[in-house]
Amino acid sequence: MTTSLFTQIRRDLHQIPEPGFQEVKTQKYLLDYLEKLPQDRLEIKTWRTGILVKVAGTNPKRTIAWRTDMDGLPIAEETSYPFRSLHEGYMHACGHDMHMAIALGLLTHFVQQPIADHLLFLFQPAEEGPGGALPMMESEEFALWRPDCIFALHIAPEYPVGHIATKPGILFANTSELYIDLVGKGGHAAFPHKANDMVVAGSHLVTQLQSIISRNIDPLDSAVVTIGKLEGGTKQNIIAEKARLEGTIRTFSTESMALVKARIESLVKGIEAGFDCTASIDYGVGYCQVYNEEKLTTAFMDWVREHGEDVTLIACKEAMTGEDFGYFLQEIPGFLFWLGVHTPYGLHHAKIEPSEEAIEVAIRLVSRYFTWLSQQD
Repeated sequence: MTTSLFTQIRRDLHQIPEPGFQEVKTQKYLLDYLEKLPQDRLEIKTWRTGILVKVAGTNPKRTIAWRTDMDGLPIAEETSYPFRSLHEGYMHACGHDMHMAIALGLLTHFVQQPIADHLLFLFQPAEEGPGGALPMMESEEFALWRPDCIFALHIAPEYPVGHIATKPGILFANTSELYIDLVGKGGHAAFPHKANDMVVAGSHLVTQLQSIISRNIDPLDSAVVTIGKLEGGTKQNIIAEKARLEGTIRTFSTESMALVKARIESLVKGIEAGFDCTASIDYGVGYCQVYNEEKLTTAFMDWVREHGEDVTLIACKEAMTGEDFGYFLQEIPGFLFWLGVHTPYGLHHAKIEPSEEAIEVAIRLVSRYFTWLSQQD
């Protein structure tokens, strides 16, 4: 097993980013690789565009799972890579190409050097949307090999290579998409009194939504309401009949999420009354919080400090990031940690170029940790 192999795999996967539940080329690439491995300890199942792989242990007491995501993002790539995306308008801008390469590195290691416990590798589609974790958990394939504990990582641009970060308890926020459609009455710009202008209504609503966090959420709590897109109108001299707001909600508690949504609904009703229009709200895809099981996470952090060798551990704070890995952690103990990849551009940026040296760091760290974990009672 060589790191250069998994760096090349990452580059191959980087060229074929695909949207959620359309990862057909990605699935085929992964299956082609898996079929070349020794099969005596492997069992492989497909689920939609995802893959479940079981590596049989030598004396199993439990099943340890590792989850990776597979999908890309609708972003036009602007990196300097010679291996840029071949799919126009799509890019692996959130590190899922690196995540998959790391998972294959771990899987290959344990096929060649099996441990006592069974290992389950989950290649999960649609993390970026519409969400693949929950339906994968509900599948017959997952039920057949349901693990006893589960783990994952996510690249972190802000940390140096060789650094990881995590914490017990909440790590990532509860998230919800937000779509609001306003419908009024269009007309000629010269006769505003004969129309109901939805650009004006939408602009008022954007401003009002900002008051939710400052005036309805406990200052000691945390929440975010961001409107990332406001669209309305067709021409400069036509009063807009329709407007659409698109955004996101993020909170560290389910109670705050419910409160934010209730306030949004109240404010939208006020816009309907104040601007004589109709409105509809769609919360789209929502993910639950990523909550690291405290005992396992604390033990892992202690293990890294003592046995991490070339890895530096950072006890980080929670982030407003969203991740559907949280659904696994609702039912199965485990944790997620950040993997430093040292790049000035953040996640979901068209120019992000994660340091590939982090692939080797992750494979080495997690393979040692799983070996140690399998020796524990």
